[in-house]
Amino acid sequence: MTRIISIVAGKGGVGKTFLTSNLAIALTELGKDVIAIDSNLTTPNLGIHLGIPLYPVTLQDVIKTKTKPHEALYRHPSGLRVLPAGIGVNDLRSIDPRGVQNTILDLLGSSDIMLLDSAAGLGKEGLVALESADEALFIVNPELPSVIDALKTAKLADQLGARKLGVVVNRIKGHKHEMSNAEISSLLNMPVVATLPEDRGVSESIASRTPFLHHKPHNELSYGIRKLASSMIGYDYAYKLPWYKRLLR
Repeated sequence: MTRIISIVAGKGGVGKTFLTSNLAIALTELGKDVIAIDSNLTTPNLGIHLGIPLYPVTLQDVIKTKTKPHEALYRHPSGLRVLPAGIGVNDLRSIDPRGVQNTILDLLGSSDIMLLDSAAGLGKEGLVALESADEALFIVNPELPSVIDALKTAKLADQLGARKLGVVVNRIKGHKHEMSNAEISSLLNMPVVATLPEDRGVSESIASRTPFLHHKPHNELSYGIRKLASSMIGYDYAYKLPWYKRLLR
């Protein structure tokens, strides 16, 4: 049975696509057959994060033509399969976001896990991603506006019957004004399942067209993503940080 998990955020810029791409790779490393779908049709970035920004066949082709979803799947070097969205202006014309649901239905049973990189907020694209998923993983920054926007999305997930897996707190800088995990968990009424630090290597990895897990595989941020992936499928994460990083912590 395929698990359909939507990666959702109340606002843009919190790291949703970064999490989707690297979490998909981490799950693939653990032996899962994963398909990552860029369901953000207006501002798609999943391909860019995975180092392959341009594809000859995209999700828009599947929705607008008789192209089969399997014809738009691409194998990433990590083993992950990707269904990208087109980044051209023409790809935005006459596109119905609800076509994403039909595409997902056609792909059911062809993988262990489908990760949906949803559009931020409560627009049509974000709504379709939540409606299409069985589970939702939320991502926020440790700032009140980000958490408040996620709260609205969490209430919508409740109405749609999506199981809330928890919230990932991303881009933590360690400043005093940042919200604590306890505050975020209390406000959203769900557990904090991962805390990921701010890392300038994220921008470096995108510029080099290399997923962060491959760009800095032994980094604390990579550690956090792999630990999250393990917990999502019920595995114990055995990896340990190098001794010098544990000493610094």
